[in-house]
Amino acid sequence: MNATPLALIVDDDITLRVLAREALEQAGCRVEDAATGQEALDAFQRETPDIILLDVVMPGMDGFATCAALRKLPCGASVPILIMTGLDDVKSITTAYDAGATDFVTKPWNALVLSHRVRYMLRASQAVTELLEREMSLAEAQRIARLGNWRWNLATNRFIASTETFRILGIHADPYSTTLSFEEFVSHIHEADRPAVEAGIRQAIATGAPFRQDHRVHMPTGDTRIVHHYAEVAFEQGGAATSVVGTIQDITDQKKAEAQIHFLSNYDRLTQLPNRQLFQDRVTQALAIQKRHDTNDAILLVNLDRFQRFNDTLGPKYGDAILREVAERLLHCVRQSDSVGWHEDQEPVTLSRLGGDEFTVLLTHLASAQSAAKVTQRILESLREPYHIDGRQVVVTASIGIALLRQDGDDVDTLLRNADAAVQAAQEKGRNTYQFYSQSMNVALAERLSLESDLRQALERSEFVLYYQPQVDIRRWEVVGVEALIRWQHPVRGMVSPLTFIPLAEEVGLIDQIGQWVLRTACAQQVAWRAYGLSEISIAINLSGVQFQQADLVESIRTIVRETGANPAGLELELTESTAMHDAENAVVVFQQLKAMGFSLSIDDFGTGYSSLAYLKRFPIDTIKIDRAFVKDLASESEQAAIAIAIIAMAHGLKLRVLAEGVETQPQLDILRNQGCDAIQGYFFSHPLPADLVEQLIRDLRAKATHERPAA
Repeated sequence: MNATPLALIVDDDITLRVLAREALEQAGCRVEDAATGQEALDAFQRETPDIILLDVVMPGMDGFATCAALRKLPCGASVPILIMTGLDDVKSITTAYDAGATDFVTKPWNALVLSHRVRYMLRASQAVTELLEREMSLAEAQRIARLGNWRWNLATNRFIASTETFRILGIHADPYSTTLSFEEFVSHIHEADRPAVEAGIRQAIATGAPFRQDHRVHMPTGDTRIVHHYAEVAFEQGGAATSVVGTIQDITDQKKAEAQIHFLSNYDRLTQLPNRQLFQDRVTQALAIQKRHDTNDAILLVNLDRFQRFNDTLGPKYGDAILREVAERLLHCVRQSDSVGWHEDQEPVTLSRLGGDEFTVLLTHLASAQSAAKVTQRILESLREPYHIDGRQVVVTASIGIALLRQDGDDVDTLLRNADAAVQAAQEKGRNTYQFYSQSMNVALAERLSLESDLRQALERSEFVLYYQPQVDIRRWEVVGVEALIRWQHPVRGMVSPLTFIPLAEEVGLIDQIGQWVLRTACAQQVAWRAYGLSEISIAINLSGVQFQQADLVESIRTIVRETGANPAGLELELTESTAMHDAENAVVVFQQLKAMGFSLSIDDFGTGYSSLAYLKRFPIDTIKIDRAFVKDLASESEQAAIAIAIIAMAHGLKLRVLAEGVETQPQLDILRNQGCDAIQGYFFSHPLPADLVEQLIRDLRAKATHERPAA
């Protein structure tokens, strides 16, 4: 509004126009006048007045029509219009207000009263204008701040909200209506967050405490936004809650910015993995939890072997691609690991990139320290698979150091330092392996884990060999067969007994590979002996319980026999009694399939399990081998001796051949011969021997028998 308000007088009576001008000028107004409705419209468009005094009875366009027309002009809706009329009937007054009049005054009017009336209307108009401007400013500020406000009347359930509140909630409402129910309001809140919001507001009503919460809201477009809600409860003097007043602010962009800042501070841009800072925080938390709950936790430090050469020869871009692929493989390994004990409330694995070619893995809530080694082995196997990047194929291996929380350090720096020392030890062992930080470890555990690491490489390095222990016919005293026995010729440890490494191989999942190697090597040896004229010598081969459970066992054996050219008729497959009885029904089926291929079958270590005679009769076996535990005390009247004698009688009753293992003395041999045992195997006749010495032994026995045979 101008400093001096402009008043427009519209009346066809010039005298009244002059009197009105004098009154309005005394009220401090500038004045313009018009004699007709059309002149009034023209004057209004030249300069918008601050107030209009409008006569009703005029030629042409009367005051009611002029008022209605003025209201349609730009800026005409808010200008106060005072109707001057000599008509004081109710219908005329109603018509004036319907046309858009702000107020009316009857003729003849008093000049002083008219001036005061105009002042009042101008002051009221200015107040309304200022209020509208403030509301517009507030609405604009709320729009910029994405902040809305609302009030919920608890008695009437009337919910009044600002336009910005409607916009934030994605409600397309009537622009002239800002009301809805509380139920409609909360229906736009994300269904997962809705119960907490309702409960929070109702708790505020019950307690009087303010309500604060960040939650999600649905948008009609399908998007989800994040808002911050704040509300306070108003109470009447008696203490009852009357209403709830709240604000709602869209903080989606703020949350995104915070997430981006958090990501840049805590994550590696190249691999998207946690960085050193976040990893250190997680380890610190794990150490605190471990003190309270005594958990088994470990960190793995993964260092890529000779990685710098990729950057030097192929460029950083190529090296970055490898690092991203390494990160993916590491994630897959730790997520799929069945060696990690999962905790209900906590992610047990944190993988991070420390920088360069170093990665770390935090493993928490492990079943034991050895579980860390299992995860590590899985990582090594995954990483050494060829990488195919930009048409190139490369092989990347890693050296990994393992440090146990609290046992190898009570803080992050110490643990990382000790893990790094273990990495260096792994690199000194030839890389592509792992090493525990062993200074503070139990010696037996360190030895076992070291043995496991070596065992995994034994097949690749061809460190396994087969020895053969002769099986002798007890009556003819002739070698009728041999049992293939695996030995591990370790380059440092020397000859490692199968009693040491077979249980370990079963535990770490290598027994199937080792078992197939034994079968293939024994088959190849049979072919070689057959070529040397020793075709009558049968070779007994042990099948482990793990092998026997493989669904493709029979087909795998068939493939090996076909590829080596071995004769199943000269091979005997052995299965321990306990393994056969573990799933007797399946054993019957597998035995029948192997028997159909031409193999001889035997039950090893008989007497140590819990065989059912009914199943024993169903097994298509040829031989029962008495365990050495029952042979050891044969010369005494012990319970074991009685069991051995009973086994011989039972086996012969089932028309099965009996072989006694572990025969070491002459008295043992004599008793077995007297009881009708068919064959023996043990140190009394021979230790297990390499293939060439077995061959020589058989030839020597044959030559001796020929020399001692009387001439015809």
